[in-house]
Amino acid sequence: MGFDVLLKGNNMIRLLEGLWVALRISLISVSISIVLGIIVGMLMAMNRRVINAVTRIYLETVRIMPQMVLLFVVYFGATKALGINLSAETSALIVFSFWGTAEMADLVRGALISIPVIQYESSTALGFSKLQTYLYVIIPQIVKRMLPLSINLITRMIKTTSLVMMIGIVEVLKVGQQIIEANRKSSPNAAFGVFATILLLYFIACWPISCFSKYLEKKWEN
Repeated sequence: MGFDVLLKGNNMIRLLEGLWVALRISLISVSISIVLGIIVGMLMAMNRRVINAVTRIYLETVRIMPQMVLLFVVYFGATKALGINLSAETSALIVFSFWGTAEMADLVRGALISIPVIQYESSTALGFSKLQTYLYVIIPQIVKRMLPLSINLITRMIKTTSLVMMIGIVEVLKVGQQIIEANRKSSPNAAFGVFATILLLYFIACWPISCFSKYLEKKWEN
């Protein structure tokens, strides 16, 4: 079945190291996306014409353009057109943060709109400034609502990080391909065992995160 190749040398350790690369890129990107997403979402909720136009173009660009194309544009395009020397991992972080910020911003905008106007009016009546209203009243509520969704974004990013192999990052899928190529003659069925193991690793990484997200949703519904 091809599982024997994982017992040769340090192949299994290499797969785990490749998985950590995918997890690291995902976690850093989501952390950046949450912070920037809250800021951009707040700007979108202000309902200003110029801001709405810019953010709409931003959102549509992210939704229409595949992540792989964005990776190529940033990694290959920026390097040649702007003369910027970006590493493959930095390019991946930029692209996934760019994508994640758009996703979070749209969710934050929806959450802000759903908050009753009376909460803003009550804060004003208590003498809060707009900044204080957002810091002490609005943001704590949207963070509580958005945290389960942002955790789900982690699982989506972990799965999407398989694309980074296209710009040379040695993550778990790339490692798997290297193992298969190195054992093509001695283990012709290696592809099944390696990819089945990668599937299991992705499941082990994503399933607890998904369960934690569902737990938070149920806990905070009450």
